[in-house]
Amino acid sequence: MPAPKKTTKRSLLIASATLLSVSLTAPAAFSAPRPSPSSSPSPSATPPANMSTVGGTRLGRPGTQVNLASGVPVLPKGVTARSWIIADAESGEVLAAHNAHWRLAPASTLKMLFADTLLPKFPKTMNRKVVPSDLAGIGPGSSMVGIKENETYSVHDLWLGVFLRSGNDAVHVLSAMNKGVDATVEEMNEHAEELQALDTHVVSPDGYDAPGQVSSAYDLTLIARSGLQKKDFREYCSTVTAKFPGQTTKNKKGKPVRDSFEIQNTNRLLTGDSDLTQYQGIAGVKNGNTTNAGATFTGVAERGGKVLLVTVMNPGKGGHNEVYKETARLFDWGFKAAGKVEPVGELVPPKSAAGAQPGATASGEAVGGSGEAGGGPGTGGDPAKPVASATTDNASSGIGMAFAITAGLLALLAGGAVLVNRRWPLPDLARRRR
Repeated sequence: MPAPKKTTKRSLLIASATLLSVSLTAPAAFSAPRPSPSSSPSPSATPPANMSTVGGTRLGRPGTQVNLASGVPVLPKGVTARSWIIADAESGEVLAAHNAHWRLAPASTLKMLFADTLLPKFPKTMNRKVVPSDLAGIGPGSSMVGIKENETYSVHDLWLGVFLRSGNDAVHVLSAMNKGVDATVEEMNEHAEELQALDTHVVSPDGYDAPGQVSSAYDLTLIARSGLQKKDFREYCSTVTAKFPGQTTKNKKGKPVRDSFEIQNTNRLLTGDSDLTQYQGIAGVKNGNTTNAGATFTGVAERGGKVLLVTVMNPGKGGHNEVYKETARLFDWGFKAAGKVEPVGELVPPKSAAGAQPGATASGEAVGGSGEAGGGPGTGGDPAKPVASATTDNASSGIGMAFAITAGLLALLAGGAVLVNRRWPLPDLARRRR
């Protein structure tokens, strides 16, 4: 079924499609207030009746939201996550969602917001000699890249530690460079507000479990989309392996030497694992896992010219790599459904890009226009041809897709263009064919 043409009667088409949709929901919910510092992630297995409606009314409803029609594939079975979302990374259309605005503990996926906030501040070549206070306050059992006191690291090294090993030690050193953890948390909350990620409240910049620290599948997807506008962010999140500086020792002649060791990305859709193959077209973004949050993951992948974002939070099914397996099934559905399914909402642009009020979209409407059908199994498209890998110094990027830089960076569109096109696209992709 071809994608419907965009017309001035778009809202009427959406309304009629909604009447025919399959929607496993409770009655419509109103916008929920921003989380407060004292609020905590809900321990209940049941989503709240009232959730935020940023991006569209249906995204505030509990349950699964999807518009099934002729030619639209059925959603995959066995997806047990408390919350998930599938969105077009370029147009911002939300193709399907489940409890999209449920405020849950985010774990290390919150590092995407940390990176999107701090990456522009420090040049890669800037060095930091680590002092004991830089590593103070790291939670017990934290994931670490292996930073040592009194050793010097470049900003580039530290970001590799954040993205590949999810190193809380690297986060704390960068926070120390940014006037401390408290100042960094404040800036992260301000940036979340600017992105209209209004479900998000930051307490710890590394995503370590903390009372009142929450985000949502919708917000994490919004944050990932913002981060992917940045060259360094795209490069780091697509890097599979890299060399990281070790501890300084002395050789036989008594001269100081410093070896390096290899670190690997913990995103198993990017690297593969014993029970999981690398996902075709994957390019990041960030995974997380804590006691309170369970497993969380936001991924971006490209097939047949379509770029999709999927976020999965806290699968109910146990098992090794379950969060990645559920993400892969949702990606597969999204690539088959893209251009065929009526969206149920949209990823809103930042307030500064759209000139919007909190919760508003660039056009004042809830849903953007449908794109063309993407590739993938069963669609007749060109499934996931390899794409040029963006690389970082002393690091290797994924065989799948890595976002490359093009002149002009389409991310830096003028506000007027955003208003007209109702898009906040990623930069062009430079593709490498076999």
